[in-house]
Amino acid sequence: MNDETAPPNQLLELLTAAPEGLSEYELLLRLSRWQNDDPRLPSDTLELFRSHFLLFHTLYRLRDQLHAEGQATLQISPLCIRLLPYQAGEHALSENEPLRDYYLDLNHLRDTGADDVEQMLGKFWLRLHGNEGKRDALAALDLDEHADELDLAVIRQRYRQLVSLHHPDRGGCTQRLQRINSAMETLQRYYR
Repeated sequence: MNDETAPPNQLLELLTAAPEGLSEYELLLRLSRWQNDDPRLPSDTLELFRSHFLLFHTLYRLRDQLHAEGQATLQISPLCIRLLPYQAGEHALSENEPLRDYYLDLNHLRDTGADDVEQMLGKFWLRLHGNEGKRDALAALDLDEHADELDLAVIRQRYRQLVSLHHPDRGGCTQRLQRINSAMETLQRYYR
């Protein structure tokens, strides 16, 4: 999806053809094919965020329009975007919808840079993995999470030591090296 929002009629046509709904990923791929015959999504995180934002901006606008006209209810979630029969009252649009407000304000798109996207992703991974992932990663690098001097520089130093020790080219174990690399990826999200 490019920097312009997809026309609501394209979205409506795609969603009508998929009564079971589509994930955000599937919808972005189909829109991408529709617009330029290239079914790939951007690999750059900022461009992917922009595609996501523009899609949700358009979806919320379409949802408001469909509701105002009494045509349908549009369920919006990254895992399932689908049209549902219109039902006044019970599924009426809420007055206070922080996500809707966020996506309808194009200033958020304009003001969000690559560093902001990286911070959002880091926070997402922290919530997803919780402290258990951090503890496991520290254990994989044989580090004490309660050590006062523990920071990214200390973690990187320990990582380099373990990579040197466990690299398969030096007689180490591939699986152990993979655990060390995975632990480092996890810890970089916690220690910035």
